[in-house]
Amino acid sequence: MINFQYLRTTVVKTALGLVSKDPKAAFIAGGTNLVDLMKRGVTAPEKLIDINHLPLKQIELKNNVLHIGALVSNSALAENAIVKEKFPLLMLALQSGASAQLRNVATVGGNMMQRTRCGYFYDTTMPCNKREPGTGCGAIGGYNRMHAIFGTSESCIAVHPSDMCVGLATLDAQVVIVGAKGERKINFIDFHRLAGTTPEKDNNLQKGELIVRLEIPVNNLNKNIHYLKVRDRSSYAFALISVAAALEIKDGLIANVRLAMGGVAHKPWRLTTAEAFLKGKTATSANFEEAAKLAMKDAKGFGENDFKLKLAPNSIIEALTIAKSKA
Repeated sequence: MINFQYLRTTVVKTALGLVSKDPKAAFIAGGTNLVDLMKRGVTAPEKLIDINHLPLKQIELKNNVLHIGALVSNSALAENAIVKEKFPLLMLALQSGASAQLRNVATVGGNMMQRTRCGYFYDTTMPCNKREPGTGCGAIGGYNRMHAIFGTSESCIAVHPSDMCVGLATLDAQVVIVGAKGERKINFIDFHRLAGTTPEKDNNLQKGELIVRLEIPVNNLNKNIHYLKVRDRSSYAFALISVAAALEIKDGLIANVRLAMGGVAHKPWRLTTAEAFLKGKTATSANFEEAAKLAMKDAKGFGENDFKLKLAPNSIIEALTIAKSKA
C-alpha cells in the first residue's frame, strides 16, 4: 500500500469540501471493501476522509417513510424492529450478506458503493476495463463462472456483489445524495449502472457527492416474502444466484409483486417483465414457471456460467413458491 493522508471530520459540509478539492481523495466508513482494494493495489487514494463520525446513523419512520442514515451498519439495520416488521425482505437480504463480523462494520452507504469481486478486477496483472479502461475484459473468454448473464457488454461482464441492494431493488426506495449544490434524490433502481462502454462507473454518484440516507415508503409487501441465495457454501460467500421475492395476495390473486435478482448483472436486476405477467393472476406453479421463463428472455451465458441459465429460472420459481407459502 502507498502512504496516504488520513483525516476525520464530524461535519458533512467539511467532508464534501475535502473530497471535492482533491481528485485522489476518497471517503472511508466501514472500509470492508476499500481497504481490500487498497491492499491489492486496485485503488490508491492519497487521502482518506473518515466519515464515521458524521450524524448519519438514524433509523426513523416519518410520515410512513423509513429514513435510514448512510452510516447505519448492516447488522443494526437488520436487527431494527421497524425493519423486521415492515420490511422483512430487506432484513433477510441483509442477513444473507458476508458474515456477522463484517455486517457489524459494513455501512448502508458503503454496501451500495462496493465494487465487483471479479477476479480479473482484483488481479492487477490481468486486463480489466473496469480497473483500467481500454485494456480489455479478461472474463470474456476466461474464467467467468461467477459472472453476469443479463445486461452485459463487450466491455465487462462483472456482477454487483451486494445482497442488501437486491432487497432494496424490490422497494420504492430513494437515495438521498448531498453535494455542493445541495441535496438531490435518485430512485434506488437507477442508482447503479450497467457496464455499457464505461464499466469503470459503477453508479451515478458524482465526484464530491455523498450518500446521506435512504428513504423507503411503507408498503404491503411484508408477509409473503422470501430471499433465496444460492452459493457455494452456506456462509461468507457471494451469490451464484439470489432472488428477492415479495407477493401481495388478495382474494386469491396477486395484487402486487416485486422480484429482483443478484449475481446476474452489473447492478441489482429487477424482473419487471415477470412482475407484469404475475400481477392479477393466481399464485400457481404454472404461472411462476411462465414468469421465470419470461424473466430469462434476454439472458446470455459466457461458457463457465452457462449453468446460471438453468439455475436462475429454477431459483425464481423456488423463491416465489416459498414466498407464497408464508403464513
